Amino acid sequence: MTQLTVDEIKSALPDNFKKSINQQLIDGINATISDPEMYEQYRDNLVSYTHVLKTGKFKITNYLDAVRYVSYKLMNQTNIQAYSNTFPDKIARFNAQGVSSKDVASYVTAYNKSKLVNLILEQTLVPTWVLNQDLYQRALNVQADLMLNARSEKVRSDAANSILTQLKQPEKQKIELDIGVKEDSVIEQLKLRTAELAAQQRMLIQAGATNAQEVAHSKIIDNVEYTEVDDE
Repeated sequence: MTQLTVDEIKSALPDNFKKSINQQLIDGINATISDPEMYEQYRDNLVSYTHVLKTGKFKITNYLDAVRYVSYKLMNQTNIQAYSNTFPDKIARFNAQGVSSKDVASYVTAYNKSKLVNLILEQTLVPTWVLNQDLYQRALNVQADLMLNARSEKVRSDAANSILTQLKQPEKQKIELDIGVKEDSVIEQLKLRTAELAAQQRMLIQAGATNAQEVAHSKIIDNVEYTEVDDE
């Protein structure tokens, strides 16, 4: 049984948790679990799930306890069994204080629903298609046998079509970019002022106070140097 070391757990932890690890803590972990099989699983899980610490504000001791609890659950222990093995001191205290089984069960349920425990549990889930990969292959073999040996032409055709569907290459997905321009209040105000200016100039032309050529050569922004270019 290869025991966990300070350097090993530190190398897997986020930087802000490294200073919380010391030899005394590691010695406590190594001394707590005597079952070699359980220890190996717990040790591997400790190193594997450290990234969940980045998703919330957790204490390193809470992480160690949660991983131990989840490790026991992965060995098909019930919630109360996993909790008892993870927190034997708490269970002993509950018994000494005469805490009812119903209340203990409530504490266990609350812990089982805690955020950190569930974040770690999520990391242990294996997709259904992976778990049932052997059944998938067996189903394909059955369809292949029907395609080749079935007496009914329709059955052979359906089996062949099923195989073609299941083994079809993934289609290339087209990525569509929806590019739009969001007009802010400044642009909207500029459009409004431009429309007002155009309306005023049109009224001046209609009233004979100016003409189109004067409007075309008028300054919209003052104090800006510019050069007029004669039309060719």
